[in-house]
This record gives sequence, structure tokens and C-alpha cells, in this order.
Amino acid sequence: AGPRLQTPGSPASEQVDQTPANIYTKGEDAKIHCSHSIQNYETILWYKQSEKQLQLLGYMNYDKSYPEAGVNVTMDGGAEKNQNCILTIKDIKASCSGVYFCASRYHSALQRHSLMPMVTPPCL
Repeated sequence: AGPRLQTPGSPASEQVDQTPANIYTKGEDAKIHCSHSIQNYETILWYKQSEKQLQLLGYMNYDKSYPEAGVNVTMDGGAEKNQNCILTIKDIKASCSGVYFCASRYHSALQRHSLMPMVTPPCL
């Protein structure tokens, strides 16, 4: 299993999982999976952290994806409890290293994000 993080103030059974904990090389496509076990959370957000900067890549709400403009990613799958959301970055370039995070969110509770670190160097 990949990294896990429990939502603050939630039961131990409510968590966000992200896999794989891989390092990719240039020219590859990177696929990062995220799922959660939190009832009524139906949004998964994807972030990239590099050089002390956190960038929103986009998010998935239920089964619809909303990538940010100018970001070379796709999101597939679902964002509800026990579903799998997949972030795909095409044709990785060596200059695009970063730590990638997924987060789960309740549609009206912006303050409850659960971030998961993922070390990969895909190019955005």
C-alpha cells in the first residue's frame, strides 16, 4: 500500500490512500491512484509541490474531471468513497520534478483536506 493520512478529527477508518510511491523517468507516462474511505466526500483534488510552491493541478467531482488550464494532466475514475481516481501525466520530462498530493474534500467543507505526498518527477 502507498502513503496514508487520516483526516484530522475523524475515525481511524476514514483515510486517504495514494499509490504507487514510484519515481518515474523521462518519456514515461505517470499514473498515480488516489482513493478514500470518507463518507459523503465526493471530490479529489490533485496538487504538485516544487520549490516551496504548491500548485493545484485540478480536481475530480464524482466522475467529472476539472483540470486547471495549461496543465498537462488527465483525471479518470471516480471521487466518491472507495472509488479510484487516477491522475495521468503524459510524456514526463526530467525538468518537472515535484511532490504530488491528492486530497479528498466534502463539497461544502473546504477546511477539511487530507493531503498525501507522492514523490514523482512528471512534467506539467
